[in-house]
Amino acid sequence: MLRTLAIVIGGSSIIAGAAIPARAQDFSGRASALVDYSKAEVEPTKDCESLGNFKSAEIAQIATAIVPASAAAPAHCRVTGLLSPEIAFEVSLPAKWNGRFYMIGNGGLAGEAMDDANRAAQRNTALQLGFAFAQTNTGHDARKEPGGSFVMSNPEKAIDYAYRAVHLTAITAKDITKAYYGKPVDRAYWNSCSNGGRQGLIEAQRFPDDFDGIVAASPWVDQTGFTMGAMWNQKAISAAALTPAKLALLSEKVMAKCDAIDGLKDGLIDDPRKCQFDPARDVPACRPGSDGANCLTAAQAAAIAKVYSGPISNSKPLFPGYEPGSEAVTSGLFGGGMGSGWLNVIVTTEPGRKAADFNLAEGTMRYLVLKPPQPEYDYQTFDFDRDVHLLDDWGKLADAKDPDLSNFKMRGGKLIITYGWADPILEPMMGVNYYEQAVAKNGPDTPEFFRLFMAPGMAHCGGGIGPNQHDSMTALIDWVEKGKAPESMVASRVVNKRVVRTRPLCPYPQVARYTGKGSIDDASNFRCVAP
Repeated sequence: MLRTLAIVIGGSSIIAGAAIPARAQDFSGRASALVDYSKAEVEPTKDCESLGNFKSAEIAQIATAIVPASAAAPAHCRVTGLLSPEIAFEVSLPAKWNGRFYMIGNGGLAGEAMDDANRAAQRNTALQLGFAFAQTNTGHDARKEPGGSFVMSNPEKAIDYAYRAVHLTAITAKDITKAYYGKPVDRAYWNSCSNGGRQGLIEAQRFPDDFDGIVAASPWVDQTGFTMGAMWNQKAISAAALTPAKLALLSEKVMAKCDAIDGLKDGLIDDPRKCQFDPARDVPACRPGSDGANCLTAAQAAAIAKVYSGPISNSKPLFPGYEPGSEAVTSGLFGGGMGSGWLNVIVTTEPGRKAADFNLAEGTMRYLVLKPPQPEYDYQTFDFDRDVHLLDDWGKLADAKDPDLSNFKMRGGKLIITYGWADPILEPMMGVNYYEQAVAKNGPDTPEFFRLFMAPGMAHCGGGIGPNQHDSMTALIDWVEKGKAPESMVASRVVNKRVVRTRPLCPYPQVARYTGKGSIDDASNFRCVAP
């Protein structure tokens, strides 16, 4: 029987523990691609209990539990434990296995509970499809050690978070899977978003043998660049009172200026780089001494311009800013009412509440960048001309910027990155710049193993105003196992459980262009072409 494997972008949120829920990318039946999982026929050759005796140099604790079948998941063997010093891991093994290994990552600064509802939902669906499933908390419990404070109890946890925990868990989990079924994993897959996308890229860059295929959605490529960018934005925004009404006005003027540049007025900004938007010029200016909802003061326009431009160091661009369209009014990120994508992420209007991006950046600076940690560090003291190299050492551990993917390519690995052009949490040019650097480093045949898909109107890991649900995991499996590279992926926008628009996502630098016939809400009426 054919079964549907669809990955709806909604990955591990970068803002773990903040207002945005830490979600992990999940399986769903809402896309049309089909993968044959009828060969989930491999049965265990050992009792589940016997895995409690499994040993490795890194395992400090291990336990097993037989989980009976339920409406949520089939019967399976769950193995949990600790890898030294405190890396919690889980491997869940179905009674009927399809030979594949599937692992998810973590949001923000990680430390999620293994049974977090969204993580458990992924586990259950993976098991239903016959995958062996694995995850880790990267070495700390965020409920006990929130933010980056986990390094205060053991500095080694910083390395575990940066890269070590995922690698060790992948190796250990695959070994346990082999011991249980009496045969090695046929194919290993990584699928995660945001910080989980960063983790996936680091796997491809540093541990190319761990995974055959990697989906890195909205990846946090440059953790240190983002941190400086968030401090830059906070300094700018703190000097200007931006209200929800002013952000809505900004969104309206951006769409009016940028929508039709691609030749089609459809409520989407195809490539925001082509729109030269200036808030001081393109939004009505308030009269001197006034500050109404229908205008921007000079200070407000200047602050917004700094968010779009990104930080400057010694008169040169340091890191990308956010794209026009990221401020769009949507209901996506917080699950509540309508509001700008910047609200509570870049801009906060609630007294005593920190914007989510800044909150994450501040914790990263205080605990992970500075040595020794400085819990009271004041970001206002950061000098963008003088202090950028303070982040160099942490960047060597945690950034996923290395464009050399030659070893991953040689072993036959396949990599898909997706990014929303309207992402208000992570700057989408992180993904574009990384892809272009990878092409320059690995050669013109890079698309034979690595493709980037940019989604107009999509926010962080989903949401936004554009088509944002697409099945990158089936595309990846087809590429790895059938040699079928994804020429496009159909993305859907779903409102009240109804698909209201579909569009093809094209491999960068291609873009989707309307053929001139049929509904602009139907992907079949678009073609992927060179820009």
